[in-house]
Amino acid sequence: MTTGLSTSPVPAPALPAPEVSLSRDEARRIALRAQGLLGAPDRRAGVRGVLRHLGAVQLDTISVLARSHELVPYARLGAVGRQAVENAYWTGGHSFEYWSHAACVLPIEEWPHFAFRRRAFRTRGHRWHRMRDKESSCEAVRARLRAEGPLTTAGLGGGRNGGEWWDWSENKIAVEWLLDTGEVVVTERRGWKRVYDLAERAVPDELLHDDLDDHSCLRQLVRQAGTALGVATRADLADYHRLKNEQVASVLPETGLVPVEVEGWRRPAWADPEALRTEPRGRHRTTLLSPFDSLIWDRARTERIFGFTHRLEAYVPKPKRVHGYFAMPLLAGGKLCGRVDPAREGSTLVARQLSLAGPKAVEPMARALREAAEWVGCETVRIDRCAPEELRPRLLAALDA
Repeated sequence: MTTGLSTSPVPAPALPAPEVSLSRDEARRIALRAQGLLGAPDRRAGVRGVLRHLGAVQLDTISVLARSHELVPYARLGAVGRQAVENAYWTGGHSFEYWSHAACVLPIEEWPHFAFRRRAFRTRGHRWHRMRDKESSCEAVRARLRAEGPLTTAGLGGGRNGGEWWDWSENKIAVEWLLDTGEVVVTERRGWKRVYDLAERAVPDELLHDDLDDHSCLRQLVRQAGTALGVATRADLADYHRLKNEQVASVLPETGLVPVEVEGWRRPAWADPEALRTEPRGRHRTTLLSPFDSLIWDRARTERIFGFTHRLEAYVPKPKRVHGYFAMPLLAGGKLCGRVDPAREGSTLVARQLSLAGPKAVEPMARALREAAEWVGCETVRIDRCAPEELRPRLLAALDA
């Protein structure tokens, strides 16, 4: 019996021919400039300028030298006061927290572009937990916020039922559901606790809508990721805001990103046309990077661009760790040439475990450690473990110079 439908596979659309060929080095420098780590920093735009350009700054509970969202602007701007960083994020209605690469601080202007994700949550009907009485629980949270203004989970009655951390209270499940679906917005972190407010009160009227269809949202987010990455594969673009590969593929031709060929990259790539107009030149920043920095949060991309294999070992059993709990890569001369697992003991910054790619990394590591120590209010630096050990004397001398 014939159905009249062809059973032949539908061929995938042909990829556009690359318009530009880039060397490995050119791609690396384009990526660094796009991330704000090559060239003079825009100090007038400050932390908010960094956030607007990157499009997303990841949040994480781990705090060693400082929390990751503080380390990101520090890496680009230098020793910005830590309270100034918090104020830039959480005052004046300039940003909000939502699901991007992970839980991220996002520029408030991006609110409309995450309508696709809010709709997806509504369609799914839950995140991890299910409420006993969704309608009444959500209305109770709305009423409290409407009457009392912004509240933490504690202000709403507590976040847990008394068990493990995932044993959420009904109020916690309800407010997180309203956050997922866009009725509630996180406007601030206070003592690392989310502060929830009604979106209708916290988001500017001109932005408070879900008018953009999914295609328009995805096109904008892929274009923004391309700008922030400089040059990227489709998988790189997808990872930036945790999109699906097919979502990226569906909008790529409309983003204005330029097909390019990069030496040594096995997959096709696209570049920000602005990044191709001028050769990336300028001062390289020497700094320690958070493992959650958007320059390196994609491990496959980091290895492809820098030849540097990096893994966050905070959740690896201690005996199995290779580089330490919160190893921070050293960026110097536009390359990743070492890493250090830092800690603080009183007024001492402790390098619990430190590795160097070679003698040329000694002075940059010493400079990065001194700057980081001064930024967090430490007066001295102590090196516990150093690899290779024979570079320890040179490193100590450089620290004292």
